[in-house]
Amino acid sequence: MAEIKENKRIFKKNDEVEIEIIDLTDKGDGIGKYEGFTIFVKGALIGDIVVAHLIYVQKRYANAIIAKIVKPSEHRVESPCPVAGKCGGCQVMNLKYEEQLKMKQSKVYNCLKRIGGIENPNVLDIKGMEYPYFYRNKAQFPVGEDKLGKPLIGFYSMRSHNIISSDDCYIESPDFNAVKNVITSFMEKYKVKAYDEKTRKGILRHVLMRKAHATGEIMVCLIINADKLPHEAELLAMLLDMDFEGDRPDGIPDEVYGKKPFIKCIAVNVNKENTNIILGRKTYFLTKEKNILDKIGDVSFEIAPQSFFQVNPLQTRKLYETALEYAELDGSQVVWDLYCGIGTISLFLARKAKKVYGVEIVPEAIENAKKNAEINGIENAVFECGPAEEIVEKMLKNVQEKTDVVVVDPPRAGLDEKLISTVVGMQPERIVYVSCDPATLARDVKLFGEQGYEFIKAQPVDMFSATVHVETVCLLMRE
Repeated sequence: MAEIKENKRIFKKNDEVEIEIIDLTDKGDGIGKYEGFTIFVKGALIGDIVVAHLIYVQKRYANAIIAKIVKPSEHRVESPCPVAGKCGGCQVMNLKYEEQLKMKQSKVYNCLKRIGGIENPNVLDIKGMEYPYFYRNKAQFPVGEDKLGKPLIGFYSMRSHNIISSDDCYIESPDFNAVKNVITSFMEKYKVKAYDEKTRKGILRHVLMRKAHATGEIMVCLIINADKLPHEAELLAMLLDMDFEGDRPDGIPDEVYGKKPFIKCIAVNVNKENTNIILGRKTYFLTKEKNILDKIGDVSFEIAPQSFFQVNPLQTRKLYETALEYAELDGSQVVWDLYCGIGTISLFLARKAKKVYGVEIVPEAIENAKKNAEINGIENAVFECGPAEEIVEKMLKNVQEKTDVVVVDPPRAGLDEKLISTVVGMQPERIVYVSCDPATLARDVKLFGEQGYEFIKAQPVDMFSATVHVETVCLLMRE
């Protein structure tokens, strides 16, 4: 057991100490100090004064849970979620929404200043949500069993693989609850067992769902530990017979809820590997339809089970409109979209560009991107599959036009240094960086700055209320 000897007080596991919370971590834990010793408190908010119960002690810090709230933060509110604090999905639902926005904007500013080395970064006011509930159009539910052996479809609890069942999630589409209930009934009726991570036995591992906001189309994908789902014809009939009447919560605006839902696509994904990766390599379909159709603005997109598509349709439009604004297109520019996915940003920009080249490493995504260009009648977008740092260099040998704008929308890990050098070598006037992690954004902005690109401004967009995550669009220009 670790002990602290550098402070006036020696801490050990199960000690309790009263502290004030002064900040939040990237994971949403409260940060407090006691004589220079840092304590991370799960569930605590900035401004709370709490008695922290230490559960893990190291030399310079400890992790803790709240034993008692001595004085709540003035920004603390009652969470509407019945499993708040247990579920691992939302970290700050008990924080006033306007304070969530301030926290996220400050997070972007501080990362750009501290990591990016920008003295006073121009971070614009965050674009928040008018109605910060029921916004997610995608969910991935683990499947398990309770102590009595009954199936559970829900969420992992905080920092564990224990499944919590809830029919009242306040950030996902409410229509998913009805689908979960049908699948649970199917499992009970036909004795289809949930997958057990320890024994690696059982059939159903996860259920992935998507809802197309603009059309109401719902996709259901069942991930199984088998080559074939037992009684799949019976499940198909049960799902296609669903009536979603009465599943819409009171007070949810039409703009947020979207079109009336119906099941369009049912897929089965085979994953027999001992892994935490949800989707396996093989997918087959129980329906004739293999995609659902959604829109961002007036651009339509076909979405497959493996497709990356932003989970918040209303805020996605704000995000992409910002990227379009920063690109400053007038029809004469050549744009490269790296990490293009199914072509969402590429096709959004193509209407105002001379030509768009999209690059993505996932083959299925590139096929979707080409099909989406066809659906929208867009002929000035070219898509290629492979690692961006390799494909770009090969393509540039055959592309005669000067590159005007490069758009990057990387995963949370940010950009590879080799790709940054490749982008700099293309000499675009503008780089539009769409980021889901302020820390890696700031790191990459600094690297671009060292190679001649000046940070101009950053626009945070809240895509994920009740969580600590924030999306940012950043503009860099060649000096």
